[in-house]
Amino acid sequence: MYEQRSHSLLNAILNQIEPEFSRVDLRYFYTRLGANFYAIHSLFEKLYGKRPDFAEQAQRLVETMARQYINRPETMRQRDIDREQDYNWFLHQKWVGMAMYANGFAKNINGMRDHLNYFHELGVNLLHIMPVMRCPEGKSDGGYAVSNFREIDPRIGSLQDLRDLAADMHQRDMLLVLDVVLNHTSDQHEWAQKARDGYPPYRDYYYTFENRHVPDMFEQSMPEVFPETAPGNFTWDDKMQRWVMTVFNNYQWDLNYSNPAVFIEMLDVILFWANQGADIVRLDAVAFLWKKIGSVCQNEREAHLILQLLKDCCQVTAPGVLFIAEAIVAPVEVIKYFGEDAVIAKECEIAYNATFMALMWDAVATKNAQLLNQGIKSLPVKLDGATWLNYIRCHDDIGLGFDDRDIASTGYEPAEHRRFLIDYFTGQFEGSHARGVPFGQNDKTGDTRISGSLAALVGLQYAIESGDPQAIDDAIALVLLLHNLILTFGGIPLLYYGDEIGTVNDESYKSDPVKMDDSRWVHRPFIDWQKADKRQTPGTVEYRIFNQLKTMIAVRKELEAFADFNNRELWDVTNPHLFVFERYHTRKPSERVLLVSNFDSRPQKLDLSELGGWGQSTSRELIDAVTGRRPEQFDQTLIMPGFSFYWLTEN
Repeated sequence: MYEQRSHSLLNAILNQIEPEFSRVDLRYFYTRLGANFYAIHSLFEKLYGKRPDFAEQAQRLVETMARQYINRPETMRQRDIDREQDYNWFLHQKWVGMAMYANGFAKNINGMRDHLNYFHELGVNLLHIMPVMRCPEGKSDGGYAVSNFREIDPRIGSLQDLRDLAADMHQRDMLLVLDVVLNHTSDQHEWAQKARDGYPPYRDYYYTFENRHVPDMFEQSMPEVFPETAPGNFTWDDKMQRWVMTVFNNYQWDLNYSNPAVFIEMLDVILFWANQGADIVRLDAVAFLWKKIGSVCQNEREAHLILQLLKDCCQVTAPGVLFIAEAIVAPVEVIKYFGEDAVIAKECEIAYNATFMALMWDAVATKNAQLLNQGIKSLPVKLDGATWLNYIRCHDDIGLGFDDRDIASTGYEPAEHRRFLIDYFTGQFEGSHARGVPFGQNDKTGDTRISGSLAALVGLQYAIESGDPQAIDDAIALVLLLHNLILTFGGIPLLYYGDEIGTVNDESYKSDPVKMDDSRWVHRPFIDWQKADKRQTPGTVEYRIFNQLKTMIAVRKELEAFADFNNRELWDVTNPHLFVFERYHTRKPSERVLLVSNFDSRPQKLDLSELGGWGQSTSRELIDAVTGRRPEQFDQTLIMPGFSFYWLTEN
């Protein structure tokens, strides 16, 4: 859109910077900048327009985009052009992801390169390598307390190692996902050190206060993220003699985005990693970016404006790069991180489907799909140009963030039901084989989250230790049942490393003074490659899980109905143990897949007459796409074995 005032400013900026960049071909840059500048200017002015240095900061913003465009390798610029032409490329059903720590999976980045065939064998072609940036020894929050945004942690490699990995992955048509921690830095970061030393520009990079007056006002409404290990939201810094906002841990200082210099610095960081080979940037803790007294300081309108501005700027310099919103918030809030004021995504193209994750765990514990069905109905429809990241578990804890109204509508009392779930997954409930560990217990609110590997939470760890063959069969069936859902629901499935071979809890963290107070380390494993090699030995747990997942992934990639275009229909059925939905091809309505999952250990029946056209089709037989076999059926009744699932197509 052309708007005279904003484009007059743009012309003035370009006249200032053009001599510096005149020797470089900037045709694509100028075209994209012209197309996006009205939106960029409007957002930048809304956030920072009252500042006397607004024009100067706007020039710095454009210079930052231009410099990073010039630094962008030619192969990546061509990839940008290709993705602009095929703008729905990431909605294709071929993408299957896995998240891992480089040192946990393969010791270092070069080890990741050595194991790329492992991912190819399984069918994974999107790798989220969790934080690789330099962090202090000890106080690192698992890599999310960054002390240098442009250096790789030397314990896992170098920038050149990462570039080589990215190049190898791109040759294999694999996507690289990297984290940028937007909300905070380590207190050892250069900016924090300069703030401590009294440099006013850098002190304004953070929220710092001489006394408790303002912090106490904030504390009246701000919740605690880690009440056990980091109570409160402010930390006293002796050297600076000031209180610093530290929402997550006392060594993680919150960045002050009301300062445009902070915004420009972090945009520069995002574009830097895009130029190192990241196809997708995971933006950490986006819900916390804007702080207001009297609010919970999460999901503020300005946080969304910041993300819209980051996206518009990235579309100028590196339009082929996508954003993931790491916002583990209520469904009504998470949907906003795709972009509230747009038909297609204007903030982040991808968001974690934390609600779906929590609902699946509820179904595992209750052995029924009542809350899962109800919660999915409450999940807002996403934008057309956006997609979910569907996962069973990740490096973080599992929160039970269901809507109380959904819990009540299924006949449960919300507080009691959450208490049951905590007891169930920590093995305190009678009959539970789960071996989860409590995390983030808050005595004030009664809130508790859960740590533990997938194998521990579904009872596989217990079954192996007890040598119970039936318990092993049931636990493996649950592992596959849950993966069936993330592969078919709609979006990009994200596996978690170790789950594909049944990795159990790692208790070694308890003897490490740095990790012992954070139970999340129990599910951040170091892969045992001798155990992984058992995936080649028929009959082993590793073989049974890995090879069935391999088959499921291959079948997913062949079924175009699994591409994500809001092409899902949820079916209400009378059997409470079953979760049933349909995926259909948007251009070929006759191509459809019926997904049926049984969360009970006992066989269940599904009356196909409840499913409209699926029950009326008498001339075609139903075939399970995963096995290629006909499911057991009598007349209009489909028989579902315990902990089973079907991907049904019509033959």
